[in-house]
Amino acid sequence: MTSPASKLNSDLSQDSSSLFGRIFRLNKLGRRILSLVIFFGVWQFLCAIKFQFLINFGFLPTPVEVVQATWDFFTSDPWVHLRSSIIRVLLGYAIAAVLGIILGIVIGTWQKADDLLSPPLELLRPIPAVAWIPLAILMFPTAEAGMIFITFVGGFFPVLISTIKGVESTLNDTVLIRVGQCLGAKSWHIFQDIVIPGALPSIASGLVIGMGNAWFCLVTAEILAGRYGVGYITWESYVTSNYPPIVMGMLLIGLMGALSSWVVSRLTAALMPWRTIKKQGA
Repeated sequence: MTSPASKLNSDLSQDSSSLFGRIFRLNKLGRRILSLVIFFGVWQFLCAIKFQFLINFGFLPTPVEVVQATWDFFTSDPWVHLRSSIIRVLLGYAIAAVLGIILGIVIGTWQKADDLLSPPLELLRPIPAVAWIPLAILMFPTAEAGMIFITFVGGFFPVLISTIKGVESTLNDTVLIRVGQCLGAKSWHIFQDIVIPGALPSIASGLVIGMGNAWFCLVTAEILAGRYGVGYITWESYVTSNYPPIVMGMLLIGLMGALSSWVVSRLTAALMPWRTIKKQGA
């Protein structure tokens, strides 16, 4: 005979397993929305109880306060700030993408170019964006050009390194190269029809990472001489100890960075129709 306590535990276990089952049966969009709800719910809860263990949530703005700051931002004059940030990132990223791909192909293909160009590039690559601010002030006639340069630095090196590695990996695949040679392909055709398509997945990864890094460097860029921009608002709010707009600016940068990275990912995927990615449990 089953006791009432064991029956209650069994019912709770079935309810729990049913709940988790419904969660895992959600579609892709549902799971992602749920993850955001959980994230903001936990954040609100930790701020409400003023959680403090290693991380202090006592002074952190709550999601409700951030929503209020966002409402105030979008009901004032947001477009001048959004437009300024988007133009700076897109210009810097476009220059970084073109130059990174061209240099990456050249360095990955020819050893002499690798010997001449790689040492100074590797010397510059670890330098953080904030360290470029004094030189950007000295090198460029306007602050706007300096800000575009700093976003360029953020996007350039991921594209460059990914392109180099993609080209080298394809050239080292002797089977593909020999198949092309056996079919009578000349050097240019091997480069055009084997090397570039083989390197495209790596180039695409570098472009996606580079876009995220360009947004990552936006706050650093707009410290330089900002009057407008989401990064400028974030930095100014920190200086004036107005905390909700700091988080609002961070989330806006994250949202725009995620959206633009998704666009780059979709565009590069369209260039590789032969390549499909399937994940388990999709």
